[in-house]
Amino acid sequence: MSLQFLLTAFVVVIAPGTGVLYTLAISLGQGRRAGLWAALGCTAGIVPHLAAATVGLAALLHTSALLFAVVKWAGVAYLLGLAWQSVGQGGALAVGADTTRERGIRIARRGALINILNPKLSLFFLALLPPFLSGAPETATAEMSALGGVFMAMTFAVFAGYASLAAAARDRLLASARAMRWLNRSFAALFAALAVRLAAERAA
Repeated sequence: MSLQFLLTAFVVVIAPGTGVLYTLAISLGQGRRAGLWAALGCTAGIVPHLAAATVGLAALLHTSALLFAVVKWAGVAYLLGLAWQSVGQGGALAVGADTTRERGIRIARRGALINILNPKLSLFFLALLPPFLSGAPETATAEMSALGGVFMAMTFAVFAGYASLAAAARDRLLASARAMRWLNRSFAALFAALAVRLAAERAA
């Protein structure tokens, strides 16, 4: 496995995106353990897209305007729902001292859906992974799977790091009502902005 792939994957993973935003919100609101569940869920949500890229289903998704639109608008609605949960009374993503602790599996499921409902991810992996293959047709599937596995492991490790950092700052932020209001509004605005960006996406 080339150093170039590892560096490329690291740059992609560490860049702030929807999964990072979700992991930070959960960690600040519910602590490190909840943040790790969020990281696990976001990582698991990559699996369908990697599988689609590996077996060629990504091409089908992006040549079918109807299928792309269905997944895309479901994702837009989901992100807007997350925006509401950041500011709504008792919202699961709201940062506050009285935020209800959720079951880990529920946190992970929400994180997985964030990635599953992003139709651009399958095309992303279809573009990212093939340049790093050896070129041997008989090992292409195994190589794609191995690269995807490394990407997922890196995703979880980086997101777990984000969760730990956010959880470490949690107590200090919870002591300030003004900081909590600012955070909740910022998370809501960012989730809404990501929904708008996704709505503007077009099938390749």
